[in-house]
Amino acid sequence: MALVAQNVLFLLQVVSVIRKWKEGKPEVSGGAEPGRSLRRCLARLGALRARSDGGRRTELHLLFDQLISESCGGTVPPHDVCAVLAQACQLVPLEQEHLVSKVCQLIHHLLNRYQVMVDEQNLNFLLSYCISALRQCSSWTHVEILQALAALVYNNGPKCQKYLPDLLGKAGLLLQFSDPAHPDVELRRAAVRSMANLCLSVPGQPYLDESYRSVCFQTFLSVLQSSKTSDVDDITFCMLLQSALKGVQSLLNGGKMKLMQTDQIGALLAVLKKCMFHGLPGLSIEVPPALYPAPLPQYDKRSPVKQEQSEPATSKQTGNRRKKSKGKQKKGEFGEEGREDSGDAGNESVLAADMLKLHLGDVQKSPCPDPRARASDVCAGKDPLCSSSVGWKWISSSESEYSDAEGGIQSKVRSYQANVRQGALACFLSTIKSIEKRVLYGYWSAFVPDAPGIGSPQSVSLMTIALKDPSPKTRACALQVLSAFLEGSKQFLSVAEDANDHKRAFTPFSVTIASSIRELHRCLLLALVAESSSQTLTQIVKCLANLVANAPYSRLKPGLLTRVWNQIKPYISHKDVNVRVSSLTLLGAIVSVQAPLPEVQLLLQQPSSSGLSSSGSATPRRLNCSEQWRKALPWAGESPVDSAAGCAPPEPCWLLRLCVSIIILPREDSCSDSDANFPSLSSVYEPCPLRLEALQGDQQILCVTLLLGLNHSENPLVKAAAARALGVYILFPCLRQDVMFVADTANAILNSLHDKSPNVRAKAAWSLGNLTDTLIINMETMGQSFQEELSDLLLLKLLRSATEASKDRDKVKSNAVRALGNVLHFLQPCHVANPRFREAIEESLQALIATVGSEATMKVRWNACYALGNVFKNPALPLGEAPWATQAFSALSSVVKSCKNFKVRIKSAVALSIPSKRECYGSTEQFCQIWSALVVALQRSEDTEDFLEFKYSSSLRSQICRALLHLLRLARSTDLPLIGGSLRDHGDAIKPYVLQYLRSSGEENEGGMHTDLGERERGLQRAIDHLTSPLGKKTKAFSISVCFIKLPGSLSLSQGILFLLLQDPESCL
Repeated sequence: MALVAQNVLFLLQVVSVIRKWKEGKPEVSGGAEPGRSLRRCLARLGALRARSDGGRRTELHLLFDQLISESCGGTVPPHDVCAVLAQACQLVPLEQEHLVSKVCQLIHHLLNRYQVMVDEQNLNFLLSYCISALRQCSSWTHVEILQALAALVYNNGPKCQKYLPDLLGKAGLLLQFSDPAHPDVELRRAAVRSMANLCLSVPGQPYLDESYRSVCFQTFLSVLQSSKTSDVDDITFCMLLQSALKGVQSLLNGGKMKLMQTDQIGALLAVLKKCMFHGLPGLSIEVPPALYPAPLPQYDKRSPVKQEQSEPATSKQTGNRRKKSKGKQKKGEFGEEGREDSGDAGNESVLAADMLKLHLGDVQKSPCPDPRARASDVCAGKDPLCSSSVGWKWISSSESEYSDAEGGIQSKVRSYQANVRQGALACFLSTIKSIEKRVLYGYWSAFVPDAPGIGSPQSVSLMTIALKDPSPKTRACALQVLSAFLEGSKQFLSVAEDANDHKRAFTPFSVTIASSIRELHRCLLLALVAESSSQTLTQIVKCLANLVANAPYSRLKPGLLTRVWNQIKPYISHKDVNVRVSSLTLLGAIVSVQAPLPEVQLLLQQPSSSGLSSSGSATPRRLNCSEQWRKALPWAGESPVDSAAGCAPPEPCWLLRLCVSIIILPREDSCSDSDANFPSLSSVYEPCPLRLEALQGDQQILCVTLLLGLNHSENPLVKAAAARALGVYILFPCLRQDVMFVADTANAILNSLHDKSPNVRAKAAWSLGNLTDTLIINMETMGQSFQEELSDLLLLKLLRSATEASKDRDKVKSNAVRALGNVLHFLQPCHVANPRFREAIEESLQALIATVGSEATMKVRWNACYALGNVFKNPALPLGEAPWATQAFSALSSVVKSCKNFKVRIKSAVALSIPSKRECYGSTEQFCQIWSALVVALQRSEDTEDFLEFKYSSSLRSQICRALLHLLRLARSTDLPLIGGSLRDHGDAIKPYVLQYLRSSGEENEGGMHTDLGERERGLQRAIDHLTSPLGKKTKAFSISVCFIKLPGSLSLSQGILFLLLQDPESCL
């Protein structure tokens, strides 16, 4: 009876609350003042005391319901939210399961609504509460508890280390609930989501141990491998897959987990391929449990064969090409037999035929209401993006606007299925970054299309999604993954060849790859014609640019580049600026292909009248207004008189004229009446940015004031753009020498550096790097006056903020470490001796050293090595005696020996050769360790598995040899015995490299500095002079008789002395 009475009382109170809401007198205010409302609820919760008899249950129910029902709006202090949640959990004993469920809903609701990060003290209490509730409460409460747990651990993984055994141990709660055999799918989904949130990495914080990472990975993999049963609805299963995909992506992001084992990689790629096509209309594929790689001869460490350029084949008639397309010609080889004329419309008709094959073959599942209308437009040569009579579109750009005759449920299901496909593609992108390229390309055929054989169906690939998926966002994701696949594929694709017809019983691997390249061209051009979304269109063009940059066209039949060239021309004038920029990038890639390629030369020789007219009747009208500037601006060497007399020289390349027009033409909004349907050329392109020096003083002040104000905008896009613009302005000499502007800019950038938006922080870090570059320039050009005027407090803020930013994500970190190196270089002796600076300097140096040896991206490590080199240039820092110096030299020595990126090795070798005094290198033992590291690095200068690194090997050897000579020039008598021992052990191995360095002609090193033979000779002479000075009298080194030794080849005297040192160190040392 007591229970019935309590329920009746509860219902009466609910009715009372509802009546008050209807009368406009709510007990708790809505979203207008969420902070005040929350504090009022906190006060009411604080006034309550937990009672063992459950007497407060009804009141708590009402209070929790009011908190959950509040509308979202405004901001609330995080500590208020944490206090409310902690107090609520204290008032709810675990025996009252309804209230436990309600308080877990409240945790999930408030943390997600206000995006609050729980502090460590409250996090420990709330996690303990949730874990205890999972152990003690009934199973019907577990979903809500796990949802609360997921919200608590989100971005808090490093703070949850002591709870990992309870959650992810052998009998961990999350492992139990995520077991594929568990009957409750909602519970599995909640557990997998909690596990995925635990796997999120936080920059600068410790990550999950390897054992926990492995457990989570296997759990996610088993979820993705599972199939949907009949008792599970589609939406729940999609949400389960999404949670598992996010978990895998979190493990892979930031290089935290490297995929090394073949079975592990194959199993993951198999489930990703299955999920990439999940719910795609009209498509059902069977994927094996694991994919297996094919052996690749390109990566057997042999030097690549020089590619011979083949002459273009003789062009054939368009009619023959049409006849072949009906019969024997393969689908993937439309018109490859000859190069098309720029005015030929045959290419468009073939594209239309392929479009018809693609869409008419599957009218039931295609969102296309009338494929023939679209194909006819293509055949007629209309601009697919500007024609007003297009009768076919992929779909509305809004993914929520599917036309669904069966009702909203099916539309919602399709939306969730599209989210699964997008999640799988995003996870695939992270996977590509976690696998070595030579391993990744073993799976090329599983994801990249190949031309089908006669009568065989087209295999599913990334291009299947790009062509058939109804969601523009999913299509863009697939193209982004394909671009990542193609990036850096030059060595893999270098074996492709089909310039000569093969007559063999089997298809060589080179022909298979060539066929795949042709099919990629065909499919991407089809997607280009069919796409209506500007964002997806940009990805298509970027993907084409990546393909053009890596394909070996000199070994392929000509014609591919001509098709790309003709199809991309209308998009130079597209309304979307990103499409225009990517189109110009693609044209630049075509022009840069293995020059001089005859096909490209012919394309560039096209007259301007046909240069932009072959892909649509509307295009020439859009660009004919260029005649105005063509007449107004005579070309180099052309006189106006000659032009007027009709004796003008041959017209320059149309592409060059187009680029000039984009740079110099001002933007105009007017257009002629005859051109009303299409914007004029000058209305399409933006003007060239005006240099600040060209503006008057008051205009400069206006620009600067505007930028400094916009840097405080609440819009992250505006704030990011303002921060970047300040980074450009600080480079202008008229501003960088103004100490007040430098200080104002520094404070504005530091403000943006602490923004919650990663994009804003990345732009601010870039600008901070530029600002600190100007500090060094001003120090070198203006002297001590500028250093004295700059505030010490501002310098300290720069140092601390850059140190903190060096723990952020890689896009921020790469510029933060650059700024650290500049600031540490800028510090004066008074700063180094200042106790306020001492701790900040030590922390910044430790951050740099840790970054050099970290697993960050190569760009970050390169900048860290560059920064340490800048630190070594500051004589005020105690380089020879400080403990951090030993750590810095050790980190650089490790990188120069073993880093897989040669540019990072080069920069570390540069840093090791910067200290100008022997005492800067510390003890004899440390000096000789640096010497030995450089010797080992020289021996390993050709050891790499990435073909792209070979082009830097010569620069690496040159820099290492320069560093070795620098050390010889500074060596003490106590250093020589250990150096001699090193030469005795490794002299034969490094001698050829040193002699090659001394004999080679001048070259430009990785840093852009040109060194000639005379400079190398002088560097060597200084080292010899040092060793033959009175210092050398203590040894038996370099007697006068050395002058009479027979030198090999044409070596000079100093080269011969070094040759003797390398050949017989015993006689010298």
